[in-house]
Amino acid sequence: MSEWKSTKSKKVLSVLKKIGWSVKRQRGSHITLEREGWADVVFAFHAAGDEIGGRMLARMAKNTGLTPEDL
Repeated sequence: MSEWKSTKSKKVLSVLKKIGWSVKRQRGSHITLEREGWADVVFAFHAAGDEIGGRMLARMAKNTGLTPEDL
């Protein structure tokens, strides 16, 4: 079983901002995030109440430095 649990997209975006990511630009529901020393990441979850599953969170972690403890 994965150590990642489903989490609301609004909370994930909030945590990403807390760990140093900031909004570079937004077009519709696609938000491009930037952080010094990392490649830009597109956050494309349309509704704040959408759940992001554990498998998707694990993939996002590889590109953002997110950890289960952050959530």
